[in-house]
Amino acid sequence: MEKTPAGSSVGVDDPYDYVERCDHLTDDGRCRFAFERPEADPRFAEARRLDDYACPVAEGRWEWRDCPHMRCRNRAGECARCGIEEVRMAHDRDRPLLEEHHLSYRDDSHLSHEITVSLCRWCHSKVHASWARVDDDDAPDPEALAAREERRGRELAEFSFSTASERAGRSSDDGRDERHGRGAHDE
Repeated sequence: MEKTPAGSSVGVDDPYDYVERCDHLTDDGRCRFAFERPEADPRFAEARRLDDYACPVAEGRWEWRDCPHMRCRNRAGECARCGIEEVRMAHDRDRPLLEEHHLSYRDDSHLSHEITVSLCRWCHSKVHASWARVDDDDAPDPEALAAREERRGRELAEFSFSTASERAGRSSDDGRDERHGRGAHDE
């Protein structure tokens, strides 16, 4: 299994199994990296420019591992291991339920790419504890479910509607026409 520089497991045998497409690949099969950042690697950018910026992987000439600038940051809205969904609260500084988990780390001795998947905090710690794999079919941790449901409850409370009189602590069912301040029996 692949390891971090510190020696803990990343939870996969081959990080490239988790690459669907490079972050630099455009919908029409071109390399955005070579077009937008030619100064980062002039030789690579020039080769891509001469080929109309075509991505060699998209054309089937290379594998993802062959490209020197491939990057794949999978930012799914759910944990790749247990499937729990992210619930983000606006204006809240709570720690996110999902974290970015690196499947590969830069290493000066050989070509390395940034490849990540989303894992919930609980699965992330299990994977780095070396006994869990990213591709395990696991149910969400009870603490993860509790954290998600607590956030959903706050979200629903935020979206709930209450009338001004309910917020002021008055009942709005006193028989009065609130637009004119008269009761039905006053007419």
